[in-house]
Amino acid sequence: MRLSIQSFIRRLARALAAAALLAGSAAHAADSAKIGTVVWIGYGPYYVADALDLFKKSAVKVTLQFFTDPALIPPAIESGAVDGGMLTYDQVLAQVARGSTQRVVMPIDYSDGGDAIVAAKSVKSIADFNGKKVAFNPLSPSDFLLSYALQTNKMSEKDVQVVNMTPEAIPAAMASGSLPIGVTYEPNVSQITGMNGGKAFHVVFSTKNAPGLITDVLVFKKEYIAAKPAVVKALMQGYLDGLAYMKKNPDEAAKLIGKAMGISAAEVKEQLTGVYNLTLADMPTVFAKSKDTRSLFMSGELIGGILKAKGQIAALPRIEDTFDDSIFRSMRK
Repeated sequence: MRLSIQSFIRRLARALAAAALLAGSAAHAADSAKIGTVVWIGYGPYYVADALDLFKKSAVKVTLQFFTDPALIPPAIESGAVDGGMLTYDQVLAQVARGSTQRVVMPIDYSDGGDAIVAAKSVKSIADFNGKKVAFNPLSPSDFLLSYALQTNKMSEKDVQVVNMTPEAIPAAMASGSLPIGVTYEPNVSQITGMNGGKAFHVVFSTKNAPGLITDVLVFKKEYIAAKPAVVKALMQGYLDGLAYMKKNPDEAAKLIGKAMGISAAEVKEQLTGVYNLTLADMPTVFAKSKDTRSLFMSGELIGGILKAKGQIAALPRIEDTFDDSIFRSMRK
């Protein structure tokens, strides 16, 4: 059947409109990302960005998928169940050592006193740990902090009595008098130091003494970074915009973060004192080769040594293979 020119034009217009609609849908699907995370105060800028949809200007739809256990996020990234995730750097190091292509694209925060070694007042220094019980969760940030503290005093785990204990169980153990030293994090640290009117325990060493040793990072697989650099950049920019909002509107930001974490705005402000969220200007130190604990090269060497000594990895991977700073460098320009 022959069509009139008018009918042909109408049909062609409808076909083009349908194709445009499909293309738009495909583009929308491509410009989306599911990011694995946990409830942690250092991720505050992302909670703000999510609540205010600060990713919108980058035309990317971001979904934060919350996990109850951070150990579940690396395998979720590996399988493609999520596109990226927020991890501690030690998790990335272990994944790469086992052959993964997961890469740090940006540091998010580091513990700045939020993780600490707490001891009885009679224990005045790291040197006093010799021969005493020290409780901590093995192969965790607490383990790394203790190892660094001992190392700086020319000591090792062989000089103490290691007690395997979860961070949450440490306050009760110290309150009972059965444990003189524990390694944990907030709010457990404040709970312990506040016991008996603050007269029983004190902080001997904390991440204030080793800034950057325990760093949270944004992670994607190498293949995803290459395929969707604009999406990765949008996630990084969303963090920076969220951080800027926090600094400009601290009260409102605290409410938004509190809603995401299930705590009060006052508790948010208190917990924020134990972490440091990095600005774009802070980040070059993280990727630079140095002996600064904020550098991935320094923290990676220490953490990798612990993981290898405890049989978690066969060999320390090249630190350069644990991150991809190409998008960060383009943003700085």
